[in-house]
Amino acid sequence: MKLLATIQKDVRILFRDKTGLLLMFAMPVLLVLVVTGIQNSNFDVTHKSTLSISVCNKDTGSLSREFIDALDSTGLFNLSFYRNINEEQLRHDILKKNMAGSIIINDGFSQQIFATSKQTAGKALQSFGLEGGDTTTIISNHNNHLKFYYNPALQQSLKASVEGSVLSALQIIQSQEVLKQIYLAINEAPLPDSLKSQLLKNNIGLEAIPLTANEQATNLNATQHNVPSWTIFAMFFVVMSLGAGIVREKLSGAFIRLRTLPTSYYISLLSKQITYLVVTFIQAVLIFAIGILIFPHIGLPALQLPGDVAGLIIVTLVCGWCAVSYALCVGVFARTQEQASAFGSVSVIILSLIGGLMVPDFIMPQGFKSLSSISPLHWCLQAYYGLFLQNGRLGNIAMNIVFIIIIAVALQLIALLQLKRKRLI
Repeated sequence: MKLLATIQKDVRILFRDKTGLLLMFAMPVLLVLVVTGIQNSNFDVTHKSTLSISVCNKDTGSLSREFIDALDSTGLFNLSFYRNINEEQLRHDILKKNMAGSIIINDGFSQQIFATSKQTAGKALQSFGLEGGDTTTIISNHNNHLKFYYNPALQQSLKASVEGSVLSALQIIQSQEVLKQIYLAINEAPLPDSLKSQLLKNNIGLEAIPLTANEQATNLNATQHNVPSWTIFAMFFVVMSLGAGIVREKLSGAFIRLRTLPTSYYISLLSKQITYLVVTFIQAVLIFAIGILIFPHIGLPALQLPGDVAGLIIVTLVCGWCAVSYALCVGVFARTQEQASAFGSVSVIILSLIGGLMVPDFIMPQGFKSLSSISPLHWCLQAYYGLFLQNGRLGNIAMNIVFIIIIAVALQLIALLQLKRKRLI
């Protein structure tokens, strides 16, 4: 009965804190909507032609047109064409129209490819001891037949993808021309199209296999990554309300009064943890529901819940308890409500950064990778990812849950020792 009455008291206090409720529910919902919407295009960039590239072909040969066809067939670009363009117009189009860049094919491109291919074919024939190879073809020393002007705001990874696709298309054209020259030198006849297709056809495929627990692929998109991340972020932001509430009780003398009553402050601590654990669970349910029900109506992929629903509930409760334990620890050590709110919010953002919530840990510098293991949010995220991205079950993420529990228990002990040291309990 004492515990129930204390829980009712904490619930009433919680509902009085309108700002805390807003931060715990409205802000995470807004974040998951905005961040997922922005990042969704980045996840789709390899599947859709979202990179706008302009092409100015100043070459009159046929190989430049074949190069453009090969470039278009990569499926990475949305191509637009100009007959001629000067550098000033080029800069204006790229920056003002927010394009990824522009490819300039200068006059002499086809002649350069033809000459290079003829010389390469000649060297190949000579190495086989065959006649007909011409290695005396003069090749221009100018390598400016193909230029790529790119937007300086283009991410380095996307710039590398564009350059790789351009070089791949260029290699296809060069390989075709070398084959034509070799066949012509040996057979004194043009290379048949059917034979060219057979020679250039790639019969070795690449099978992409996700590292999942049950070998079933998961639809990897911004929703599957961001919804678990921002759910954890929302849970740990209870520090704003719970931490400040504990400081308020310390300053108001509630700790001292409890020592004079026939009850224990341990019951009050347990009440606060139960109350805010329920809050974190409601946060998770709310954000998951938005991912499932709202996202499809605003053009975002729907959230796919993992097959192990029981495991998902357990992970959510364990992560919520860890978040409550962290908030409890911050509240015990903070001297003022301002300290609890400021330190709590800033520390959660820092822990989310090094924990991989905002930037995946596999692209972090080595020093930050080693720091990620000290962040409780990192272990929470790995547990969720084991369910959402790897199709795992509770047994597959047991070690992550163990680490989360160890961190939560450590935070609880630190908070209790501080309360005893201050003779508050």
